[in-house]
Amino acid sequence: MGIENQDELLGEIRTRIDAIDDQMLELLNARAQCAEDVAAIKMQAEKASLKPGDSGSVPASVVEAPVFYRPEREAQILNRLKDANAGPLADENVTRLFREIISCCLSLEQPLSIAFLGPSGTYTEAAAIKQFGQFVRTRAAASIDDVFRDVESGKAHYGLVPVENSTEGMVNQTLDCLISSPLRICSEVELPIRHMLMAGKEAQPDELTRIVSHQQSLAQCRHWLDSNWPSLERIAVASNAEAAKLAAEQTGVAAIAGEMAADQYGLQILAHNIEDQSDNKTRFLVLGKQEVGASGQDKTSILVSVLNEPGALYRILEPFHRHNVSLTRIETRPSRTSDWSYVFFIDFDGHQQEPKIKKLLDDVGGESRLVKLLGSYPQAVE
Repeated sequence: MGIENQDELLGEIRTRIDAIDDQMLELLNARAQCAEDVAAIKMQAEKASLKPGDSGSVPASVVEAPVFYRPEREAQILNRLKDANAGPLADENVTRLFREIISCCLSLEQPLSIAFLGPSGTYTEAAAIKQFGQFVRTRAAASIDDVFRDVESGKAHYGLVPVENSTEGMVNQTLDCLISSPLRICSEVELPIRHMLMAGKEAQPDELTRIVSHQQSLAQCRHWLDSNWPSLERIAVASNAEAAKLAAEQTGVAAIAGEMAADQYGLQILAHNIEDQSDNKTRFLVLGKQEVGASGQDKTSILVSVLNEPGALYRILEPFHRHNVSLTRIETRPSRTSDWSYVFFIDFDGHQQEPKIKKLLDDVGGESRLVKLLGSYPQAVE
């Protein structure tokens, strides 16, 4: 094929691309207009629900109370698009692209503030951006407890906290906060964890004296570290982002963190993907104050308190078998009371609005001291 023919064909394809881009722009703005229309309807309904004479004394923050973020609706959209996707775009790229479109449109309805376990550059921040897109305002919190407090106080609309890792298990601090917090689980996010070894731009490998990271990250890379850096001291710090910050500030320090932290703190990556398990994932919870409707592919989390006595665990698990409900996770924590009672955190498939799940919850409640519904929410969409 001659150069002239190639240029002609490329010119035709580029003309088609320009036409498609124009159509996409028109459709994106049409979608954004729909988002604004939804916001107007919800705001009007909220104002109509106020008692006569109240509007002048009601703060703007209360008038803006309608819930615009609907995780069940978002999950339905993404799952439908994945099912309809014929390629060549991969399903993962389709969901990532449409999350950003949804995020942009949602920002026209209600700009969201999301608290996450900081500082900036943590995997929790990466999970927040994955779930909510780039058009939200993120708010770094110093601890998991502070994430809960920020949402409870209204400083943030939602919070994101880690709850379990596929290699190292549950995050006990999150479980302990769920025991006493009034917040509900609104959604979940699963994030593949890819650990990198990083150091300052001028650092030389033979100058390193210690490796710092969160204790779970050190554990997730234990075998790799034993094989490649057995003589270096390993120090646990509060977060991977804090580790990256230390590596940027101190000579002789290397950090284990994600690529986002390396970019954030200007570090060079010495080794990629050093996690011992290639399928290493962390699950995060989205915390809020709303009750989430059914999406069709849902999960429910409950907290069950029982006395430490023979058969207690069997009595609360038997109804799951009887109602043919699949458990996805069960974890035990002491209730911190003097009567030696225990708290079970249980995740299972289904939504609290389903008749069989309602009956299940009633049956479990009849066999326990307390059942606390933590939330029904859409299963993570990859």
